[in-house]
Amino acid sequence: MRDVRIAAVCMNAWPGEIDKNLRTIQTFVTRASDRQAAIICFPELSVTGYILEKPESICPPSLFKEASQQISEMVRSSGAVVIAGIIEATEDGGKPYITQIVAGPEGILGCYRKTHLSPTERAAYRGGEEICVYRCAHLTFGIQLCYESHFPEISTLMALKGAEAVFMPHASPWGEPGQKVRSWMRHLPARAFDNGFYVIACNQVRREGKGFSFPGVILALNPSGRVMKKYGGTENRMLSLELRADEIEEVRSHRMKYFLPHRRSELYPDLIQTREGHRRE
Repeated sequence: MRDVRIAAVCMNAWPGEIDKNLRTIQTFVTRASDRQAAIICFPELSVTGYILEKPESICPPSLFKEASQQISEMVRSSGAVVIAGIIEATEDGGKPYITQIVAGPEGILGCYRKTHLSPTERAAYRGGEEICVYRCAHLTFGIQLCYESHFPEISTLMALKGAEAVFMPHASPWGEPGQKVRSWMRHLPARAFDNGFYVIACNQVRREGKGFSFPGVILALNPSGRVMKKYGGTENRMLSLELRADEIEEVRSHRMKYFLPHRRSELYPDLIQTREGHRRE
């Protein structure tokens, strides 16, 4: 890892109004580029908006490709990488994925498909089957989407795969901004502290036409689980910050601050066994 400047955005993403949402994304990409951000993270389903009824109807496969190409064009001059959320329709006409694309000037660098769907999402979406990490801008990072942040095993696996940071884009409609900050502070610091990596989370914001109300929140935590920057409010907002290599090294070289090397995975076989009554749906 090298020092890298990143930006995280909370924004209002209108369901189905992809052109409008892309214009908002363009505004923030320009602003982040002015601040020399190498990676810019947008909320879950920031391109298409969050919808639970027939999501495949607002983003057919052709539109997914077009929107992805437009995002790549946005960063062509700056060379930055954008992490943005979009409904990914499938060619077989089945349930779509909740996908976070990783896009750079040369095109799509990766597509992370949400693996753990919330109970309200399972009827409308299908879950992804791969937990992976990406290497861009001299940073190895993972992506976890909203509900996934509640599963510690995902963070552990990403850390074992080399993640130095995890971006956690949300479309979480519960509570007011202050409540959402307090909610995130119950579990996100543990993800950073236990795994010795940065955590950067951002949510959608404002009330939209389908009845959801999203509290605008951004939270950035260092590898010790301490708050670096945060925002809680009702407006579109961007925060930028530096992820530092020496901060990662300070934690991971300390025999009492970095726990992963001392795991005894042979004692945890039950974690990977599927038991009756706990099967994946």
